[in-house]
Amino acid sequence: MARTALRLPTVLRTPLRRGRVEKTEPEPVTEPAPVVAERRPLPLPIRLPIMLLAFIFMVAFAIALARVTLEPSPASEALTHSNMHPGNSLKAYFDYGTVRESLKQIGGNVLLGVPFGVLVPVLAPRARGVLQVLGLTALVMLMVELTQGALITGRAFDIDDVILNTTGALLGWLLLGRRLGRAVHARRPKVVED
Repeated sequence: MARTALRLPTVLRTPLRRGRVEKTEPEPVTEPAPVVAERRPLPLPIRLPIMLLAFIFMVAFAIALARVTLEPSPASEALTHSNMHPGNSLKAYFDYGTVRESLKQIGGNVLLGVPFGVLVPVLAPRARGVLQVLGLTALVMLMVELTQGALITGRAFDIDDVILNTTGALLGWLLLGRRLGRAVHARRPKVVED
């Protein structure tokens, strides 16, 4: 029978010197960089008309928003009151109004925010994330509500309107804005080096 020699790992084969263990570093293993499918932005001749169209829609939306929210309503002056507590107006809609009027009020406020969620990611490549879109929408709608409460007859500040508008922006971003923003302004992937 032939004897087979056992091969010890190199760490165990190194000689010991007076109580000290000589450590050897293993050779670094180089792995190729991960291959990531690169998303490329649409070609410029396609991107420019899309951005121009989005800009036109945003201007039209701004005009419609101003007409809906910043026109005086003297007939409802006695009915208006400011609301600084989230949920109070929503409760009042359901307690004192009909279901149809309540849904109309809530749905209208949600629909006012949807264009922000769709158009902001197309027009502003650095603001196409959900937090940026929601923050920008909340800021604009807060300014609209403050203007209503301070300057417009028959209108009042309502924090629930800001919340509903921002919810509409979230819906617009989830349904269409996220995809449009990625298609028009695709980011080039970064290669992560270890």
